Amino acid sequence: MLVGHSKPAVMLSGLSVTEVNSLLRISKPAFFQTLLFVALSLLPGLLEAAEIQSLKLHKGRPNPDVIQGINHLYDLEFDEAERLFSKIVAEKPDYPVGYFYMAMVTWSRLSVGFWTAENLKEYVERIDLTMSVAKKGIEKNEKDSRNYFYLGGALGFKGRFELMQQKWFSSYNLAYDSIQALRTSQKLDPDNKDVLLGLGIYDYYTAKLSGVLKFLTYLFLHRGDKEEGLRKLNVAANEAVYSGLEAKSMLIHIYLYLEEDYDKALPFIQDLRAKFAKNPRYPFFEGLVHIRRDDDGRYREMVEALRAESRKKKTRTDLVIWENQALYLEATYHLFRDQTQQARNKLEAILSQADPELDPDMIAWPILKKGMSYDLEGKREKALEHYRQVLKMENGAGAQFLAEKCIDEAPKKGDPFLGY
Repeated sequence: MLVGHSKPAVMLSGLSVTEVNSLLRISKPAFFQTLLFVALSLLPGLLEAAEIQSLKLHKGRPNPDVIQGINHLYDLEFDEAERLFSKIVAEKPDYPVGYFYMAMVTWSRLSVGFWTAENLKEYVERIDLTMSVAKKGIEKNEKDSRNYFYLGGALGFKGRFELMQQKWFSSYNLAYDSIQALRTSQKLDPDNKDVLLGLGIYDYYTAKLSGVLKFLTYLFLHRGDKEEGLRKLNVAANEAVYSGLEAKSMLIHIYLYLEEDYDKALPFIQDLRAKFAKNPRYPFFEGLVHIRRDDDGRYREMVEALRAESRKKKTRTDLVIWENQALYLEATYHLFRDQTQQARNKLEAILSQADPELDPDMIAWPILKKGMSYDLEGKREKALEHYRQVLKMENGAGAQFLAEKCIDEAPKKGDPFLGY
């Protein structure tokens, strides 16, 4: 994400399949097309031909409600997205598409910091329901590529969730099953570019995995291919109907935090920033690129862009959310410049106006960043206090996963996750 905010996508990246994503973030898309009813008077031969024809996603006629709902997710308009996807479920209760995107609404809420027990429960229930509906659809018609497509997407997201909880075997097993479903969908519908999101994530991350997860790739006889994964993700970003935005979001994450290829990250960031002006994360990401390229002038332009947007807001909540992103970007700049006290000053400014109900993201993450600042100073015990504070929080907003990583290994100067 999901989606849009792109936190867990990375979160997942430091230690997950969002590394297999955001992490969504994932293979996802869909639409429905009504089958033409065959008149009873048709010859048996024509009936047989209709039965064996694969049912496909049609690039030329995408479902406008799905497209609009996805756009709402990237603009952080979750209630609007929920209404659209609920309508799809009501209209097509036997198809998995609406259920899948309802799960993506919940995933998107998690990704922007609403990491509550209620949302976690709802997410699992919605993903499981998507899988159930897709499997029933496959039982009715094994030639419908769409059911395999959404089954693969749901399995992939369930795998990411298991991975975040360090359930290694379960997560990899789900990811493997996801790929089998996506490959079946691709075989039935070779022109479907949306499947390349999930397939590309799998290729890239299995090439990057280590430790127990690397062992599991051998167990399942799958050798990852980083370059092939990136190729598939780039094709999906440019040609997929429903998964294109998530592919771009995943590539932003990969190029910023794993490949550290800022020239390749920037066009995707600028594209999403232009399309989703209500999402403050894209100016943040663009500012991060300029920090990493030592372009202080353009970095300051992004800080000012965030503050200018903040001044336009009519409610104090919206004003503070955008101002906090400006402060967070400034803190990130100071961390990369080894100006740790200045970074903590910015982080304290964020924490002084904390709003756990409306902006929980900007509580756990600033605390985590303070811990990083102490590690950069060599004050390991002080850093560990902050990481453990995040782990004890009722709502860790996704920062708990990076906190665990920092407990295992202290971040060092230039670590790309200083910019997370």
